[in-house]
Amino acid sequence: MERKVTYTLVVNGPLHVIENVPARVNLATGEQLFAPATVEHLQRLIWESKNPTRIMQAPVYEYA
Repeated sequence: MERKVTYTLVVNGPLHVIENVPARVNLATGEQLFAPATVEHLQRLIWESKNPTRIMQAPVYEYA
C-alpha cells in the first residue's frame, strides 16, 4: 500500500528526519520500500545541506 512515511538517517553524527516520503508499506511486516527516484531525492536532500523546514531536538539514550 502506498503511504507517506518519515525517513530517518544518521550522517556523521547528526540525525536527519525527512517527513512525508512516499513509500510502499507492507501492512503485515511494516517494511518500507522506496522507488529509485525517491532514494535519489532523499540523498540529494541530505547531501546538498539545504535549509531544513524546521529543527527539532531529540533525547539520546545509551543502551547499557
